[in-house]
Amino acid sequence: MVNVLISTYLEPEQVDRIAASDPRVKVLYAPELLPVPRYAADHTGARHELDGEQQAAWESLLAQADVAFDFDWQAPEQLSERAPRLRWIQATSAGVGAFMQRTGLHDTDVVVTTAAGIHAVPLAEFAVAGALYFTKGIDELNRRKADKHWERYTTSQLAGRRVTVVGLGGMGRHTVRLFAALGTKLSAVGRPGREYDLPEGVDLFSTDDLDKLLPATDVLVLCTALTPETQGLVDAGRVAALPVGAVVVNISRGQVIDEDALIDALRAGRIAGACLDVFEREPLPDSSPLWDLHNVIVSPHSASTVASENRALTDLFIDNLQRHLDGRPLRNLYRRDLGY
Repeated sequence: MVNVLISTYLEPEQVDRIAASDPRVKVLYAPELLPVPRYAADHTGARHELDGEQQAAWESLLAQADVAFDFDWQAPEQLSERAPRLRWIQATSAGVGAFMQRTGLHDTDVVVTTAAGIHAVPLAEFAVAGALYFTKGIDELNRRKADKHWERYTTSQLAGRRVTVVGLGGMGRHTVRLFAALGTKLSAVGRPGREYDLPEGVDLFSTDDLDKLLPATDVLVLCTALTPETQGLVDAGRVAALPVGAVVVNISRGQVIDEDALIDALRAGRIAGACLDVFEREPLPDSSPLWDLHNVIVSPHSASTVASENRALTDLFIDNLQRHLDGRPLRNLYRRDLGY
């Protein structure tokens, strides 16, 4: 028997699916010991203090776990001691590199698989929505509507614009496909020396080519994982290299772009708009100028979360669980050498 600890809230039907997936599986699940979800597919939740009996129960479950669906919500940095039998963790997020480093799990032997690909569709849709919002002048239309002002005007179109997508994992590749379907000119930027499955007609570049790409980029979409190589990838100089009127979309991590330089460019009107799901500091501080800039969309790191997420995560976990039981390679294996 393999003891599977579910460390985050899941709907009962998803728990039942995991339990029924293989006779070798024993599910350990005590939702009353977990943070309370604040919305559908919330894998952080509202924490609460456990009393002595509850704390002992949670530590007992950790000690029995061979496999975990998500990390320990209390002290993931102590997993080696609290869960000595644990061999594999299925994460509920795609970008776990910074978390692995921060908790020290990067330096342990525990196998981690990510949720890469699960959030590709909603994040790609968010990126397209942001590009269209500024290209079609929705903010100006809302202002005119508020003033009850009727005046015909000339709009612009996204088709034919140059879109540069940085990061070609599952999320980035799906983003490329959506923008390609809208008739844009695509520059797809991946890791140096890598090949990617991209739609016909999409130009493939590496991050080494960014300096020559940015001056011709109308829409910059950041999809890359946060690694030592991508932290600060779009620095102040590269923000300045974008043409006047460009749009920036960030569905990656806030640390990939120089936020102060982006704010300055937005204030000056050189950047037409920014659609941001991620920020250097989260939650975004009340003092951040981004809250007050009319040409910025602020999303509280939620563009990836849809109501059907837990079913998709459970599908991935059950597939990986069967692979684990059968001794086959796991999907979405976290690569310590790459940081994602």
